[in-house]
Amino acid sequence: MEFLLSLGRGFTSADAIWMWLILAAQIVSVAIIAERAIALFMNRKANQKDLSKVLAQDIKAGNLEMALRRSMAMGAKEPLGVVASAGIQAAMDMGGKEEIQLKMDEVLLEENTRVEKRIGFLAMFANVATLMGLLGTITGLIHSFAGIANANPAEKATILSQGISLAMNTTAYGLIVAVPALIMYAVLQNRATRLTDDLNKAALNLFIQLGFHYEPVPTKKDASNSNMKLGR
Repeated sequence: MEFLLSLGRGFTSADAIWMWLILAAQIVSVAIIAERAIALFMNRKANQKDLSKVLAQDIKAGNLEMALRRSMAMGAKEPLGVVASAGIQAAMDMGGKEEIQLKMDEVLLEENTRVEKRIGFLAMFANVATLMGLLGTITGLIHSFAGIANANPAEKATILSQGISLAMNTTAYGLIVAVPALIMYAVLQNRATRLTDDLNKAALNLFIQLGFHYEPVPTKKDASNSNMKLGR
């Protein structure tokens, strides 16, 4: 309890600006943690590879129209639907393996970026909170030693101890903010890596199916020209 009261007094000290800056960093980091936790743990699931099997069945059966409809409906909630739609549409346009891969990679990169966005700021705010805490302690000690220069010798010890106590509050508060931010950074980064790996594997599975069952444009054109010549 005394520790919390000491931290509270730190917001009213001469060097309170550092405490308020650390508080601002804490508010932003908590907001990022809450938003990313909801986005990665509640709104996203590592089930993209399972969903790709449903689309793969339509692709194997040669029913690209059905696969496209499924993927577009899936894209409202699942990122794989957006990636699959791009690849299937390229296959329907007879774009060949290279175009299918490029279309899918373009959308896949965008979806993976959405998963990892803002997570890196947690590590930054943790470092900033720690450094601001140290800076606040240093400036507080400087003011404390400067304040006892003209003080009564009998009061110097009291003034110095109070000044050091208040100065150390910034370091303590900075660490209080930094430690949870770093822990959640590791947790969220691990979750993001798992989700991106799952999506990449699902997208690769669909690309293999599309590339295996559909010939490139030059091959189809050559076959079409050969049939026309034979018809003549």
